[in-house]
Amino acid sequence: MNPIQEYLQTLTRRQFFGDGAIRMGGVSLAMLAAERTAKATDQLSQASTASPAMVHPPLPGFPHFAPRAKAVIYLHMNGGPSQLDTWDYKPNLKEHFDKDLPDSIRMGQRITTMTSGQARLPVAPSMFNFARYGQAGTWASELLSHTAKHADDLAVVRSVHTNAINHDPACTFVTTGSEVPGKPSIGAWLAYGLGSATNNLPAFVVLTPRWTSKQAAQALFTRMWSSGFLPSKYTGVALRSVGDPVLYIDNPSGIDARHRRAMLDTLSQLNQKNFERFGDPETQTRIAQYEMAFRMQSSVPELVDLSGETKETLDMYGPEVSKRGTFAASALLARRMVERGVRVVQILHRGWDQHGSLPSEIRHQCYDTDQPCAALLQDLKQRGLLDSTLVVWGGEFGRTVYSQGALTKTNYGRDHHPRNFSMWMAGGGIKGGVVHGETDDFSYNIVDKPCHVNDLNATVMHCMGIDHERFSYRFQGLDQRLTGVEPQRVVQEILS
Repeated sequence: MNPIQEYLQTLTRRQFFGDGAIRMGGVSLAMLAAERTAKATDQLSQASTASPAMVHPPLPGFPHFAPRAKAVIYLHMNGGPSQLDTWDYKPNLKEHFDKDLPDSIRMGQRITTMTSGQARLPVAPSMFNFARYGQAGTWASELLSHTAKHADDLAVVRSVHTNAINHDPACTFVTTGSEVPGKPSIGAWLAYGLGSATNNLPAFVVLTPRWTSKQAAQALFTRMWSSGFLPSKYTGVALRSVGDPVLYIDNPSGIDARHRRAMLDTLSQLNQKNFERFGDPETQTRIAQYEMAFRMQSSVPELVDLSGETKETLDMYGPEVSKRGTFAASALLARRMVERGVRVVQILHRGWDQHGSLPSEIRHQCYDTDQPCAALLQDLKQRGLLDSTLVVWGGEFGRTVYSQGALTKTNYGRDHHPRNFSMWMAGGGIKGGVVHGETDDFSYNIVDKPCHVNDLNATVMHCMGIDHERFSYRFQGLDQRLTGVEPQRVVQEILS
């Protein structure tokens, strides 16, 4: 039997009038709401003739003060680059080659189970040459010779430290300010607070280029660009490196832009009614996402088309720039996105977890990233964008001075080391030619100006015009912040 007919036959008189009264009341309310909506729509359309409404406007009162940077490009080297082989020069280590790490340096600190069972912890000096660069004489490895030429634009922080010793919690920490999953990423916080400067691209875009190293890479988790407990429209939009940049963004066969627009208008009306009925803010997110996807149908193909770039620009980024999905191509896309008003671009380059064969593997990684990083800085600078764009480079922790596994003059590996590692910042609000913090002779402990991961996050916020202590979101009974509940400081010493 038809279930609808069966329901109507068993419907009591009381149920019929009860439901009918509710339905008639709903119709009356809907008619009143429609009148209000029509008036509001007329007012909106009149206002939009002057200027189009922002899809993702900033929060009221944001920024808190005049920002030095309008956009952030965050270059995350996933896996933990060795500070000893890149930015933290320790020339005296050669005298300690293959000697045991002194107990006075380790001081009983925890190490991972990957090396805790070794009979020895032999010191492994870097086999790479270092030189001074720029007027400040910043030390840098030969592996980063291109980036090092921009030393006078960089603030190198050698004293970064973190709480986590394994990749998953450490990556979660550096990108969300907490080891606990479920928190918003720094890109989502910035998109939420400052909104987007463009209606045609998302406020926060993520790129995950391929890498040259043959070693197995650590997994990337979406929590590194998630909006966590913030509305989901602030989650980073990941552009794919192969195939369509965004899945299902193209219209199906036989559907043109006019039909798509009509469908979205009808869907928006239905979603708006749903929102008025239930008040779920995620319904508004869906409306905004459909609209953004419609705009991205034209803006994304134009964004990823590099044919308009000059030969000089392409040559600057290196031979890999013409290969889609490389770090070089991603770095150039980052500049193009910033030009078009994207607030935050995050590039996550994998393959830096070098427990063995570090000398050969780190060469591959630096081949991928060094010239493009330098080109990105130069490109932004010559276009007048570096002063308004903050560029951040770093991993989730550092590497140990002692070798994991066999040690020779030309081959060694390094374990995880959260006690200190190096990062650099450049651009909007950052003082160039600065080295902040210092480590001991073994790059094992910080001896001057320690800088917690969340101190750097607070500094990024500051450059973007946000007071990190005043930027919170009520969730689970707490006023949650990117920088957590413990006191953190803006690193004033590296600000211009």
